[in-house]
Amino acid sequence: MKFSMNPIAPFLTDIKSAQIAPEKVDIAITKPIPDADPHAGNLVSADSIAQTQKFLDRAIVLAWKHVKSNRRPPALTRTRWVWRLAGAYHSSRHTTRLMEEAARRFAASGRNILAQWAAQKAREEAGHDRLALLDIQSMGYDAEAVVKALVPSPIQALIDYFIQTVQTSYPIACVGFFYTAERLGTFIGEEYIQNVEALLPSGTHATRWLRIHSGVGAEVKHVEETVEVVAMLTHQERNRVARACYETSLLRFTPPKEEYISDEELQSILKPLELNTCYECN
Repeated sequence: MKFSMNPIAPFLTDIKSAQIAPEKVDIAITKPIPDADPHAGNLVSADSIAQTQKFLDRAIVLAWKHVKSNRRPPALTRTRWVWRLAGAYHSSRHTTRLMEEAARRFAASGRNILAQWAAQKAREEAGHDRLALLDIQSMGYDAEAVVKALVPSPIQALIDYFIQTVQTSYPIACVGFFYTAERLGTFIGEEYIQNVEALLPSGTHATRWLRIHSGVGAEVKHVEETVEVVAMLTHQERNRVARACYETSLLRFTPPKEEYISDEELQSILKPLELNTCYECN
């Protein structure tokens, strides 16, 4: 059994990118969003927040339009779900450490709001790699062995970019990285999750990581919080965040240079890693 549903397709086709000039490296907008009033404290207008979100969303869609490829990931199957869970583990395991580092760097630059935002992200993401391991174990595999054997190259490219955004004196680009990941997560709804669960062996609980990083989890609230923080930034800083959204999205949407691993290859890797007992299947 397999399906190829793309939960973010309506977002990619509905958002218009006409106000972004694709030839501009800065992803400049035609009508700049006014800078927040420095005397207004943490208050920003609802209009500024809405414009900021549209600005960041257009950067994501622009990247999608620039990925000129007809290649699509293989349809999701039971075996390929384990591969995706391995990717989820690798994408999560560095997050808390990196966001704690980002918080320290923001604080050192005197940007307390951004430092608080990064510290909150570090707390929110703590333990999510463990959820992915539990999901893999629920599928009947030695989870630690699986994540050693499977490191999807698209995920590694994203991790490398994430590390690069953080390990600078002023890691503003990590805001765009996070916004993109969580914004795309908001389009994963209950129907998609149920379609995944329908692929899995009866009695397994292997969508915990997915639920947390979906529209039925906390992603909508997280996106709102990040947009409010970005709306407080200067025009130049918002452009840097939007550029990071664009670059992160390019990595998310660009197929790997090599062929996608086949189900047959995955099965040959996973077969020796099966547990004698599926702890959650009894």
